[in-house]
Amino acid sequence: MAVIKANDEHVRMLARLMRAEAESEGELGMLMVGNVGVNRVLANCLDFRNIRSIPQMVFQNPGGFEATQNGYFYQSARDSEIRLARRVINGERTRPASNALWFFRPANECPDTWYNQSNSGRFKAHCFFIPTQEDCPRVY
Repeated sequence: MAVIKANDEHVRMLARLMRAEAESEGELGMLMVGNVGVNRVLANCLDFRNIRSIPQMVFQNPGGFEATQNGYFYQSARDSEIRLARRVINGERTRPASNALWFFRPANECPDTWYNQSNSGRFKAHCFFIPTQEDCPRVY
């Protein structure tokens, strides 16, 4: 059962975001980007108050995803990416992104914190960061 509302267009949009942000990191990396996106829709806290849909999350400004500024994001989603997007919309969580609201690709090591958010781990090139449960209970 879906943890956020999403029509077919929204599923494809999330799939495109997942590919554009993490295709080089394989299925797990794309699932983790999807976790961050779904968590931002669920959160209603910190930088993500009143973000209630996938389009609002993807195109949030400021604070959205750099991939939307790249033409690759606007190419059609493939069936394999759509299946991955449906998995995260249906609640599948992948560590270290399970409760993450942010990720970035550092030049070197992941910092312990990023804008006062705790590092939850690294997968390949991306570091993931989580809010406290007190600040954002909906992502836990």
